Amino acid sequence: MPEITDKAREEFFSEAQEIIETLSRNLLALDAAQKAGKEDPSLINEAFRAVHTLKGLAGLFGAIRLGAFSHRLEDLLDDLRLGRMDLRPEVLDVLFSTVDAYGRILTIEKEGRDDDLPSVDDLFHRLDRLGAAVERGVSPVGDYELDPGMLAVLTEYEEHRLRANIEQNLKLYRLRVQFDLSTIDKALDDMKERAKRHGEIITYLPTGEATGADAIELDLLVASRDDLATLIGSLGADNVVIEEIPRRRGGSVSPSVGPLRGSVTGAISSPKAADAMLMDREGPAEQGPSLRSLTQTVRVDIRKLDHLMNIVGELSIVRSSLSRIAERLRGEGSRQLATELMRLHRNFDRRLGEMQDGILEVRMVPLGQVFDRLARVVRQISRDLNKEIRLVITGAETEIDKLIVEELSDPLMHMIRNAIDHGIESAERRAEVGKPLAGTIALNAFQKGNHVMIEVEDDGRGIDESALVEKAVASGKIARGEASELVRDEILALIFVPGLSTREQADDLSGRGVGMDIVKTNINKLGGVIDVHSESGIGTKMAITLPITLAIVSALLVRVHEQVFAIPLSTVSEALSFDAAQVRRVENREVITVRGSSLPICDLGRLLGLPEPLEERRRRFVVVAALGNRRLGLVVDHLFGQEDIVIKPLGSSLSRVRGFAGATELGDQRVGLVLDSGAVIEEVLSGGEGPRERLSLLHG
Repeated sequence: MPEITDKAREEFFSEAQEIIETLSRNLLALDAAQKAGKEDPSLINEAFRAVHTLKGLAGLFGAIRLGAFSHRLEDLLDDLRLGRMDLRPEVLDVLFSTVDAYGRILTIEKEGRDDDLPSVDDLFHRLDRLGAAVERGVSPVGDYELDPGMLAVLTEYEEHRLRANIEQNLKLYRLRVQFDLSTIDKALDDMKERAKRHGEIITYLPTGEATGADAIELDLLVASRDDLATLIGSLGADNVVIEEIPRRRGGSVSPSVGPLRGSVTGAISSPKAADAMLMDREGPAEQGPSLRSLTQTVRVDIRKLDHLMNIVGELSIVRSSLSRIAERLRGEGSRQLATELMRLHRNFDRRLGEMQDGILEVRMVPLGQVFDRLARVVRQISRDLNKEIRLVITGAETEIDKLIVEELSDPLMHMIRNAIDHGIESAERRAEVGKPLAGTIALNAFQKGNHVMIEVEDDGRGIDESALVEKAVASGKIARGEASELVRDEILALIFVPGLSTREQADDLSGRGVGMDIVKTNINKLGGVIDVHSESGIGTKMAITLPITLAIVSALLVRVHEQVFAIPLSTVSEALSFDAAQVRRVENREVITVRGSSLPICDLGRLLGLPEPLEERRRRFVVVAALGNRRLGLVVDHLFGQEDIVIKPLGSSLSRVRGFAGATELGDQRVGLVLDSGAVIEEVLSGGEGPRERLSLLHG
């Protein structure tokens, strides 16, 4: 690649990735339309334009391999959009393969490598072979008495659409419409929407006839199955003249008429272009081209947002310090100064909150970004396994932190693969048990308080609990005596044990006992938990609970012995006074009763291995931590209250420490550890040792 700035290079790769994701969405829509027996030529045209743009970008930045691949793909899409090739299933398979190929090419381009990519080279040759099989046809456009001036300015794609509609025996109509320049934007869009209900708009362009300084006249070429009376009844108005374009007598067929490149009168692509053409024609209103950008969007490196969020965190500490100083001044008798300082503090607090909310909003992206990629995975794996899978996605617009979205891709992909391979039965087996031949995987997301819930549900065979327990015993993961004491939730949780699989033979997709333990680990790293629900013969649902963001959080500060800890407020449901007399043991676990329900508890100091205080603790508290469907009471010595914190990593040497999400600087300049509520709940409720011995690393 030529010498360019790092910033421009990052912009190039960001834009290229966005274009590839657009291509992927178009292909998924094409696949859905094809399965439904529908045709949407605009989707192919949009895919062509995306690849064409990518080819141009690659040329500007010297990305030779990316440009060459895009050029070959552009040729194939051009043949498809112009009707020279049919969109057969095998062609669509090749198109889907290009999305993954683009990912590999972008990776080595970004890293400046020149590695061989055999899979990409093979796909390149497949595109070549498909293009070589294209046959050229003869156009029936000459059968109609079309205005030669209109034919001369048709683009190649518009001419193809005209030809395709004629071959389907549709009628052709010319709609001559006069628009007021002051309302052309809305009026033209409205006319196009109404006309589309009756057929396809091939093109539209100015007639070139003067209609006054404040109006413009356009011709719309429309193909429709409806008769003239129907169109007049639906679209007719004082400013609209509708005429059917007659066939020529004798029906002579002429060869295709190509576009006249550089023609003075050209087909306009937007009402703004029509406006500009009118100004040019009339002279006095002529204006030079505008350099103003058409977009109000800017790309921001997530690392810059992290830096800003750290600054906001530091300001939060300043805010807390100001509050304490004001209280101290009030206690020392300086009431007037304390009041003025508190007024400044409230204003500062409000503005800081607005800044924090603004930065968080910029970091948020819709989950649809990762759901689109999963749709490609479903399509590919279902074809590899010869299973018909119906993917139902809801809640794709649900937003979550950009960093969390990126880390979700692999865990969700493992879950989808397991659902298809392990969960969904073969078509024959589904027919035997009275299920639809096509299996269904539902991917659902929604916001719940300060968390986002993501559910992956299938209508397959469900988890064989007895086989799972037997495998765990046989592999030495649990003792035979322990197996009989497991409750249902504990049995289902065995699927997350490393190296445990109920599949007898491993294949390329699953069966080696890897995958689900990685899923759980990655979800825990994000401060979330995963719950499993399954019914034999009905299906399995996995529910992930995640925080909306990891950047800055509101936390409850607590003291345990002489140390201060922060518990993310999003995982705190309530805080209660602790009465040791109410503690009882159930199934070897300490519990208390809260509003008629049993709540498991643990002494946080004992869990973390902290030395017992010398003085007697008079009053203690229970902080109820809740994540997903799990609740745990943490017994602490003191509650300090709520504070916004920025979580800082513990450093590379302690990055694998479980039980802690990081550390934070508190308002009094002390450093507090931030509990990973999900990991603590998981450790305690699963009967593990908890993060006690891991905390000793911090002490050392």
